[in-house]
Amino acid sequence: MSNPGDSVRMRSRLLSRLRIDRHFIDPKYARNPRRYVYQCCAVGITMIFVLLLLDMVYQAVLIAALASSSMVAFSAPNMRASRPRCLVGGYLVGVLIGCGISVLVGYIVDLNVLDAHYIRLLAGAVATALAMFVMVTTDTEHPPAAALALGFVLNEWDLMTVFAVLSGVTLIVVIKEVFRGRLVDLL
Repeated sequence: MSNPGDSVRMRSRLLSRLRIDRHFIDPKYARNPRRYVYQCCAVGITMIFVLLLLDMVYQAVLIAALASSSMVAFSAPNMRASRPRCLVGGYLVGVLIGCGISVLVGYIVDLNVLDAHYIRLLAGAVATALAMFVMVTTDTEHPPAAALALGFVLNEWDLMTVFAVLSGVTLIVVIKEVFRGRLVDLL
C-alpha cells in the first residue's frame, strides 16, 4: 500500500512543475533585450533563405522541422542538439530512416494486405522510434529530425525534397556558425 505522504509529495511536485511564475516576461530578456531581438531576427533571416530554397518543395511537415531546428540552433546555440554534428547528423538519420521506411511501406501497400492509411501510421511511429534510437546511439540527437523521419513516411517526397531538406539544414548550420561568437543561450 502507498503511504498517504507519498501522494501529497507527488501532488506537490506536480504542482511545482506546473507553477506559473510571477513574471510574464522572462527576466533574462529584461537584462539583455538586444540579444533576444538579434537572435530572433537571425532565425527570421535564416528561415527566409531556407524557405526560398524550399520554395520548390511544398511539404509543411518537413518545413516545420527546419523551422524548429532554426529555433533550437539560434535560441540555444550552446545546447548539445545545436551542434553541427547533431543538426546535420540528425537530419541524415531522419532522412535515411524516413525515406527507407517510406519505400518499404510502398512495397507493403502494393501487396494489398492491410489498409494503406493504417500501414503508414504504424510505419510513421516505427520511423520516429527508430530515428530516435539511431540518433541517441550515434550521438546525433536532434528532436526535429525525428519529426522529419515521420514526415517522410506520411508525405510524398522525391529526391529534390531530400536535397532541399539537407540543403536547408546545412544552411542553418552555416549561418549559425558564422554568427556563433555573437549568439548566447536564450533558454
